[in-house]
Amino acid sequence: MADQGLSFERRVSRRQVLKTIGGGALMLGSADLLAACGGIKGSSTTSSGTIVIGYVSPQTGALAGFASGDNYVLDQVRATSTYKNGFKLGSKTYDVKIVVKDTQSSPDRASQVARDLILTDKADLILTSSTPETTNPVADACEANGIPCVSTIVPWEAWFFARGGKPGTSFNFTTMFFFGMQQFGECFIPMWDRMNTNKVVAFTYPNDADGNAFRDNKTGLEFYSAQAGYHNIDGGSYTDGTQDYSSMIANFKSKGATLFTNAPIPPDFNTMWKQAAQAGFKPKLATVAKVLLFPADTEAIGDLVNNVATDAWWTPYHPYTSTLTGQTCKQFADSFESATGKQWVQSIGSVHSLFEIAHKAFTAVDDPHNHTAVAAQLKSMNYTGISGPLDFTTGPVPGVAIQKPVGVQWKKGTKFPYSMVVVDNSANKNVPLNGDLVPTNP
Repeated sequence: MADQGLSFERRVSRRQVLKTIGGGALMLGSADLLAACGGIKGSSTTSSGTIVIGYVSPQTGALAGFASGDNYVLDQVRATSTYKNGFKLGSKTYDVKIVVKDTQSSPDRASQVARDLILTDKADLILTSSTPETTNPVADACEANGIPCVSTIVPWEAWFFARGGKPGTSFNFTTMFFFGMQQFGECFIPMWDRMNTNKVVAFTYPNDADGNAFRDNKTGLEFYSAQAGYHNIDGGSYTDGTQDYSSMIANFKSKGATLFTNAPIPPDFNTMWKQAAQAGFKPKLATVAKVLLFPADTEAIGDLVNNVATDAWWTPYHPYTSTLTGQTCKQFADSFESATGKQWVQSIGSVHSLFEIAHKAFTAVDDPHNHTAVAAQLKSMNYTGISGPLDFTTGPVPGVAIQKPVGVQWKKGTKFPYSMVVVDNSANKNVPLNGDLVPTNP
């Protein structure tokens, strides 16, 4: 390959991607949302001395692994002097009330609890985390009602385009931080490059917002894979909860796929990966997204998880510090394990950052109930906290801050059954390696 010596980021520029974005699979019929909400003022007339922050995540149901660290983070945030003593805005100090809602892993319920926070609890800001099934309906409710909102742990394309966003525009009240398909490419493809394979990649994605984002042949991971010289075998979209993947697996075997990647909900990967092993489909390297982010997923699969790779946007090895507690990432992870007796999960860094962001946005305005002013602060924010540098002004679209993930593999652990080890830092050199990349199936 002629450009093999180039970094992945140089092979495909962001400008190339934005030129190709049209009204494809990710535009789900809500493209008029931005224009429709353009006239909303978003300012509240309340003079309450309390700031109300809503937090929405999937604490039960199929996506509950994403929220497994939420209670610890919320307890810790509430105990910080910053939140316990209230936010100081000029000469006035406001009490801070955090109201938590569980989506039960249902998009419909996510929308409902967001409306409850807005209409009943009178939230001044809503924070939401983990997958488009959670963040998108919450963000849509906030945008429609003129309430500031920050989302995280959702690919930015699945958050922006699936909600009707178009290049060159932005939402008025809703912002997010995480990463997207280019960053998945920068994370996964360097690991593929280090394997001696025939460059045939098995892709399988569900028919949902995440799956459509990954599959898109102009903006998704399949696009970046092709640009890097790989041959994609798309297994076709499937419905969440599918129990039989045998025909898909047989197709991958017949086409000679030696690499595997997908973005399923955790129970589906458990079923799919066990069926792949039974059918003798053993790709040299598996790189998965959305699943195997958390220890509970690994224990459900058992030893079949050994050396399966995924992305990590936050680990104890990241060299960052909280603006609320002063803890390093390692100190934060250690305190989580000490307090809960459970293994650290990378979502705790992101959820903690939501509350860092909330504090910074509110203390930068004169009136915390002026929702337009708070939203403006969110869109113009550029700070460094426990998730590292987050700049909401540089894009890829306004109001979206990009993190840089690293490649990790799950390996046999000592303190816990399996441990996440950083094996490739091509996309973020600030994070040190602490393990070797080895084939999933030698």
